[in-house]
Amino acid sequence: MLIQPLRSILPASLAVAIFVVRSPAAVPDPVASSISAQYASLDALYKDLHAHPELSLQEDKTAARVAAELRAAGIEVTEKFGGTGVVGVLRNGPGPTLLIRTDMDALPVKEETGLPYASTVHALNLSGTDVPVMHACGHDVHMTIFVGTARTLASMKDKWSGTVVLVGQPAEEFGVGARNMLTAGLYRQFPKPDFAIGLHDAGNMAAGTVGFVEGFFSSNSDSVDITVRGIGGHGAMPEDTKDPIVLASQIVLALQTIVSREIHPGDRAVVTVGSIHGGTKNNIIPGEVKLQLTLRSYTPAVREHLVASIRRICRGEAMAAGIPEDLMPIVTVVGTPSDAIYNDPALTKRVRAAVTGWLGADHVLSVEPAMTSEDFSQYGRTVEKVPTCFFEVGAVAPEAVAQSASTGVPLPALHSSKFAPVPEPTIKTGIAAMTAAALDILARN
Repeated sequence: MLIQPLRSILPASLAVAIFVVRSPAAVPDPVASSISAQYASLDALYKDLHAHPELSLQEDKTAARVAAELRAAGIEVTEKFGGTGVVGVLRNGPGPTLLIRTDMDALPVKEETGLPYASTVHALNLSGTDVPVMHACGHDVHMTIFVGTARTLASMKDKWSGTVVLVGQPAEEFGVGARNMLTAGLYRQFPKPDFAIGLHDAGNMAAGTVGFVEGFFSSNSDSVDITVRGIGGHGAMPEDTKDPIVLASQIVLALQTIVSREIHPGDRAVVTVGSIHGGTKNNIIPGEVKLQLTLRSYTPAVREHLVASIRRICRGEAMAAGIPEDLMPIVTVVGTPSDAIYNDPALTKRVRAAVTGWLGADHVLSVEPAMTSEDFSQYGRTVEKVPTCFFEVGAVAPEAVAQSASTGVPLPALHSSKFAPVPEPTIKTGIAAMTAAALDILARN
């Protein structure tokens, strides 16, 4: 998942009440005892995963570790599914089938947290370039919560009935992992889920809290490359050229009107030019300039409108600049798009109520939809139309959240080299929330 904007407010009660300090009395004792009993091993697992991250599509050792943890809990496991994916199946009689998913990949980021278990890993990316590697998005936290939840459910079979499908998914950061597993036959070769749930740590929420939103949780994401072409020449004789740098600048400015003047104010959209490259020397007008854009939206109609408008603006500005027809800008939608996560309202209400019953209303927040993206969305976008619920777990010390709010100094964001979750309250709260959801969905009749 990409970097999040600030989306929630620290409840006043959190100054004195976080999960690690005082477990809410409503958490059933078998669950609280299970989490406490296994926490030392979960802490070791988390630190090991954090210190040994692997890039997208290269999660071999990570996947093997997750598979081994599931097997040790007595769960039937399939490895190397859809690439490096892991699928565990925990059967417990008749009842619904619930899919619980975690992501496993890390990012090409050099860690600067100063933690004693900080990553020093380097690896070759898919282009063959040596890069530093870090769990800068909290997927190590997700996997630890995933394993703790699996252990807890496996040890409490008298409390639920049905089937749990546990999915360890690769390549979330590339946006292809979920598609790869679904294309490989996840819903055909394993029990088809009636519901799918997942979570993500939040770099702006206090540890001990959980955040929910009904409907859209995150956005569509599309990447667009634009090659602005011109006629190069000497910088001292611009009259003999068609300057692509000036044209690219005009296009960048014109693109800013798409959201402000073409999209209905009630619809959310983002058009960001993240990269602009052109030219090699002060006195040379180049032949082309390259732009790279990210687009965010929720609905298919807005998604299509953004791309169509970019094509129209690029062509119109080029025509106004006198660019010949054979040198019109080239607009290309690149990479694998990510689709918006839509939280099924009925399922989300149900999960939120279950979590609130265990953690207390002061620990359950309403968050706003974000313009970030996450490929968990794919589990609800197949022909089976599986209802999904994706929620957030706070990962920051409450005092740090309060200090940031009072000083205006931002917290280290997800994907930052300095992002470091507070492990114990984040992991314990995540397991409690996920277990509460699972036991409610799989409740014995």
